[in-house]
Formats: sequence, structure tokens, C-alpha cells
Amino acid sequence: MEIKVENIKCSGCAHTIKSAIQKMKGVDTVEVDVSEGSVKVSGSIDEKDIVGKLHTMGYPLPGMGSGLTTATSYVSCMIGKISS
Repeated sequence: MEIKVENIKCSGCAHTIKSAIQKMKGVDTVEVDVSEGSVKVSGSIDEKDIVGKLHTMGYPLPGMGSGLTTATSYVSCMIGKISS
């Protein structure tokens, strides 16, 4: 499945997203395309679970974001830059 999201800005964001989604039960692979703002996930997991996780990390579906999700994405981004 491919999910378009807001706030993916750099490889730090991609690293954070990939690391978090890979830890979810039922996920086989995760690919993040920064330029397209998309996350591709394969495995036996419900899309709504992935969407919910992405939203709490600051990467909501297009049009579903707020100032809080944008701020949260900056924190996720910084964590991704530090850990990569």
C-alpha cells in the first residue's frame, strides 16, 4: 500500500518514519519517498493502523494536519537526523 502524507521534508523524516513503521507488527517492508511525500508499506497490517501511527508522528494524510502535527514532524525529523 502507498500512503501520501504531509510534512516529509528530508532524509531525517524518512529515517524516523521507516524505523517506526518497521517496528509495527505485520510490517514486512517500508519505503519512504521524500520528494513524493509517500510511504509504501508491505505486509499484513491494516492501513488505518499505519495512518494513525504516521499522524501521531506528525505525518498526517493531506489536509488532515494542524500546527501541532507540523511541530511534531519537526521533532521526528530532528530525531531521525540524529539517529541516522
